[in-house]
Amino acid sequence: MSKRYTMALDLKNDPTLIAEYEKYHQAVWPEIQKSIKDAGIHVMEIYRWENRLFMIMETDKDFSFEKKAAMDAINPKVKEWEDLMWTYQQGLPGISEGEKWQVMKKVFEL
Repeated sequence: MSKRYTMALDLKNDPTLIAEYEKYHQAVWPEIQKSIKDAGIHVMEIYRWENRLFMIMETDKDFSFEKKAAMDAINPKVKEWEDLMWTYQQGLPGISEGEKWQVMKKVFEL
């Protein structure tokens, strides 16, 4: 059985930076796509409203954020991508400096 995660993050509120961020996501580097799949993520979608991002991830049952973080830590291409993306991103209000995607709490289901 797969698991679903929903996450949020903000972009810097600059139309030029937002356009560049979207352009990168039209052609995500193959090494990044591989690292996502290798971590057990089957579906990843990112949506944007203004400068707020919303991500849906569907993963295999063995997926964990700790395992993904450990894999990412030893992958120089992922580090390069994350550093590049951080030039466009900013943390959500009220979270610690440097924190990125935040898992959202489900409040309703039909």
